[in-house]
Amino acid sequence: MTEQLATMDFHPQPQAGEAKPWAFPAPERAALDNGLTVLRCHRPGQQVVAVEVLLDAPLDAEPAGLDGVATIMARAFSEGTDQHSAEEFAAELERAGATLDAHADHPGVRLSLEVPASRLAKGLGLLADALRAPAFAESEVERLVRNRLDEIPHELANPARRAAKELSKELFPATARMSRPRQGTEETVEKIDAVAVRAFYDRHVRPATATAVVVGDLTGIDLDALLGDTLGAWTGTPGEPRPVPAVTADDTGRVVIVDRPGAVQTQLLIGRVGADRHDRVWPAQVLGTYCLGGTLTSRLDRVLREEKGYTYGVRAFGQVLRSGPEGNGVSMLAISGSVDTPNTGPALDDLWKVLRTLAAEGLTDAERDVAVQNLVGVAPLKYETAAAVAGTLADQVEQHLPDDFQATLYRQLAATGTVEATAAVVNAFPVDRLVTVLVGDAAQIKAPVEALGLGEVTVVAAE
Repeated sequence: MTEQLATMDFHPQPQAGEAKPWAFPAPERAALDNGLTVLRCHRPGQQVVAVEVLLDAPLDAEPAGLDGVATIMARAFSEGTDQHSAEEFAAELERAGATLDAHADHPGVRLSLEVPASRLAKGLGLLADALRAPAFAESEVERLVRNRLDEIPHELANPARRAAKELSKELFPATARMSRPRQGTEETVEKIDAVAVRAFYDRHVRPATATAVVVGDLTGIDLDALLGDTLGAWTGTPGEPRPVPAVTADDTGRVVIVDRPGAVQTQLLIGRVGADRHDRVWPAQVLGTYCLGGTLTSRLDRVLREEKGYTYGVRAFGQVLRSGPEGNGVSMLAISGSVDTPNTGPALDDLWKVLRTLAAEGLTDAERDVAVQNLVGVAPLKYETAAAVAGTLADQVEQHLPDDFQATLYRQLAATGTVEATAAVVNAFPVDRLVTVLVGDAAQIKAPVEALGLGEVTVVAAE
């Protein structure tokens, strides 16, 4: 055996090469003759191309009493064109191996196409037809309205969705679109018909105020020619971007209990509004919020889940609702989770203790280092797909951010210190300026919550 080993050829162990620096992909900008802005990003090896089209049709542009018309319009884009019926359009997408989704949100309407690079021409042609000449057939719109009406009771029965609805209602004035459900209520949706959808389309959908983002392996593809033949054939009147109205909010500390008699758990949603991504505090706020409740090892989880056993998990996050270059954007800063009913009071008490301790003692360098590693270190994995890159580029366009924002953000996160992250998260979640929504059994949780002194406690029906 010794002789055999002596004659074997042992190759030296492979050594790790020098790490290649990574940065979020930078897009190229251009514009078509019809005014459509185009961002393209060549990603070698990504054989599924992702296309995002952003339309300047925000929710606050919906006519009074027709909340949800933007959502119905978005869903109707894939329900037939002047070239294909709804069934034919779906079949054509399937033949191309493509998927087409659309949704409406506060900044506008977004269409998302994914298609193999080899069938990009077909996919872009179908997308262009949907934008250029949607059928908006009365029967299809009626079906979409019925579907939406069927969804609403299920959403109200979902504790997390019900809590989100109540928090928006509490934070924003009733006159603000942000105070009401994004996809409308039963009262508003049932009024929507094909005429209303067509009118909203005619008023707000045009290439001059739209942007298309194309990401994927574009090797051998004449994208200029493809875009010219497809999205370039979409015509419309010139238009200017709509002004972004200012947002006001009331974050006076208080508690609202949405009564669910007999509920064995209480859904928690604690929030207020904060700065958007144009604010220079955003990187530090992202880092500090992650330390507070961004992962299983964060402070909230460490106390409420591991030490106390109140919950399976509590998360803190910041979500941009709408952004504008004029400094009038707004984000939702929130803490969410669920606890068993008997421990609702103790869980809230300990949650506030975490916030007070954070304000008094600050974050640790170890917490900051782990957060940076998790947020920045995993970025290359997060953006492995073309769809992930396209979605983030579209977010930047939607929020009026520069094309290098995400790349710059990662550098800023890595350079943010513990003191700055602490100050940002303490300012984001002040203990006396948080609106707390609890979806649970009011008979069991009201008295313990009142004893905590978090502000006035009111009870509303679950609907």
